Order: sequence, then structure tokens, then C-alpha cells
Amino acid sequence: MKKLVIFGTGDIAQLAKYYFDIDSSYEVVAFTVDKDYCLAPTFENLPLVPFEEIEKHFPCNEVEIFIALSYAQMNKLRETKFLEAKKMNYTIASYISSKCTYLSQFPAGENAFILEDNTIQPYVKIGDNVTLWSGNHIGHHSVIESHNFISSHVVISGHCKVEPNCFIGVNSTIGHQVIIAKETLIGAGSIITKNTEESSIYVPARSIKLDKKSNEIKL
Repeated sequence: MKKLVIFGTGDIAQLAKYYFDIDSSYEVVAFTVDKDYCLAPTFENLPLVPFEEIEKHFPCNEVEIFIALSYAQMNKLRETKFLEAKKMNYTIASYISSKCTYLSQFPAGENAFILEDNTIQPYVKIGDNVTLWSGNHIGHHSVIESHNFISSHVVISGHCKVEPNCFIGVNSTIGHQVIIAKETLIGAGSIITKNTEESSIYVPARSIKLDKKSNEIKL
């Protein structure tokens, strides 16, 4: 089995270890974070070493790295660490669930984190450092460029493009041939049918509370 070091000590790093352990050809051997955040010698019962010293403990010819960070700073923190690891000549691992329906003939890029129940249709292209949480639909001929985070149960229709550093919230719908411009933030439950503007934020109308009580409504 290939040996793997995971960057991170948050929920996503913990989940990444779980997924790699049960559903990959990798053996997770350690975790790493920046020295200022390396507050304990271990994480998940494995060594936790400063990223600044990673080459001394785990050389690039012995292990691969996976960057297990969230969408913080519109994915730019994860992008920064991804690029730093590449500059250090590490091979960057990806995880694609065996329970994902991956039908595209184009392989996903490096540092992909594609969880269960995603449907990736033919001719889809996925760049580097892309997270697809559970249960999304990525329509045919769509392009997900690098450094994006797509949360759960998002529908992206055919011939769409998601430019870098976007976040798409749960249960959002992207219409046919729509371009999601760079650094767009789309809130949960949004419906996007036209191209977005760069660095823009889109949220749906809020639910309202009725004056009636639930037991006054006949269902």
C-alpha cells in the first residue's frame, strides 16, 4: 500500500483518514500542520509533525500528501498548502469513493476529495484540489475548475463551468450552460440560471414563519 500523510487536524482530516482507511490503496502514516498549530505529538493515534519539517520525517520519495482542509477563505488556504506541497515535490493523492458513479472518461485532478453517491456524467472535467461532498450530480460536458468546494446534493446541469475558488452550498441548482464566475459564493438552496459575477454572493429567499400553529393545519 502507498503511504500517505494528511495535512490537517480538523473534521475533514479525520474524515479523510476514515475514507482512505476503508476505501483506498493508501495507508495513512501521519498528519501534518503548520508549526504554530502543531499542539500535540499525535492526532488520531498517528504522529503529528510540523509541515515545516515534513521533509525530514517523511521524504517525498517515501510518502504522498493529501491536503484535508475546508473551503476557508474561498478555498485559498487549501490552495496555498496544495501549491506548497507540490513545490516540495510531493505527489498529491486523491480520494474518489468506490460508491461514486464516475462515468467521465477524463480523470479528476490532484487532491480530489469525491465522496459517496456523486454522479459524474460523461465528458465532465474536474481540475485540481476539488471537493465534492456527498450526493451531487455533475452534468455532462461540465467543467469544474481547480480549487472549488461543492457541498452535498448540488445539481450542476450540462455544459456548465465552475471557475476557481467557488463555494456552492447544499441543495443548490445550477441551470444548463451557466458559468459560475471565479470566487462566487452560492448559499444553500439557491437556484442559479444565469452566469454569476466574479466574487459575488447569491442566497435564496428566506423561509418565513406563519402565525398558525402546526396542529392548526390539516395535512
